[in-house]
Amino acid sequence: MEHDIWDSLLLPGASEATLSQDLQSVLHSVRTHLGMDVAFISEFDQGRRVLRVVDAGGSTKGPKQGHADPEEESYCRKIVDHELAGRIPDTGLNASTRSMPVTEDLEIGAYLGVPLHHASGEVFGTFCCYRHEPDPSLSERDLALLRTVADIVSRQIEQRFRARREENAAVARVEGVLAQQAVKIVYQPIYDRSVGRVVGYESLARFSAEPYRTPDVWFSEAKRVGAGERLEMLAIRQALTALEALPDGTYLAVNVSPVHIISGAVARTLAGHDASRIVLEVTEHERVADYAAFREAVAPLRQRGVRLAIDDAGAGYATFQHILELDIDIIKLDISLIRDLHLDRRRRALTASLIAFAETIDAVVIAEGVECQEELEALWEFGVYKTQGYHIGRPMLLQEALGAGLAPS
Repeated sequence: MEHDIWDSLLLPGASEATLSQDLQSVLHSVRTHLGMDVAFISEFDQGRRVLRVVDAGGSTKGPKQGHADPEEESYCRKIVDHELAGRIPDTGLNASTRSMPVTEDLEIGAYLGVPLHHASGEVFGTFCCYRHEPDPSLSERDLALLRTVADIVSRQIEQRFRARREENAAVARVEGVLAQQAVKIVYQPIYDRSVGRVVGYESLARFSAEPYRTPDVWFSEAKRVGAGERLEMLAIRQALTALEALPDGTYLAVNVSPVHIISGAVARTLAGHDASRIVLEVTEHERVADYAAFREAVAPLRQRGVRLAIDDAGAGYATFQHILELDIDIIKLDISLIRDLHLDRRRRALTASLIAFAETIDAVVIAEGVECQEELEALWEFGVYKTQGYHIGRPMLLQEALGAGLAPS
């Protein structure tokens, strides 16, 4: 059994604390309903029977959470192995329990116990309760009630076990990527028709680790398991290795999360690099929890020459708040606006509005996701000459990107 899983059920924190409280509540309800002194959930752990959750009604007489006995000397093990019945009204009248040390140690007079099962059917512990005095009134109905409740408890614990196993697997996947630095960077060119050349390259992460998943899934999983900053900084460091190889007059765009700008991680990662050739792209989809803190954190980078872009503009409502709150240099129009721009008057209207707004704040507009000549020409009609997308050039390895001859007609 995974010890960290049981520990997580009993330590303070989010859903784990909630489950622990739920189990405690169930134990209390069953114990009081049956008129018992102690109720507990146990686990079989490396030859021991360990009490994982205990309710003794506040009595100092009952065992404490974590109490352990040798497995073979416990009622629990004998009940699971069918050496003891699940209902023992008087332990003093039972030849087996009368001679067991645990009977005297825990002052067990009457006992009810049933196994707890994994979904696979494997027994992992027991749900039990007992009185210090014999109780001849204990019935098979009482045992049936305990068995019903135990089934519910088993499902609750199994769900949490499954979730924690999945979380452990996610941690292992992300840590594997970090340890192997299994992040490959590709570069997508940004072409400026007004000067007739590539002016920048957006760096994009690709993952070679198994299982194959898209980059957004990897970054989302890393964030969920607390490794989001480490993975994002790894990708940025890998991207920065191309900076010196890029042609003069071009820049490198890297995608960043606002939280990592605020934490200072981005500033630390960019230290020692030519900031004037770096653009930080903050996606429209990323929430900025504290705009004042963001502006304060990014100010030293701006002073060094870093430019700030809002990525995916037009993809959702947050774009406008980002634009209003942040002193941005570049607005990147999202592919959802560019797709069929030449055919859709609503997209054209919103695009025109964003372009007009960009002009009033002296921001440069770049259209991303350009996939056909008609979209490109529609953008030229708006005066948008900086573009990227499959029609301009696909994301490529560095040497391929540098050697690509791009001259959209």
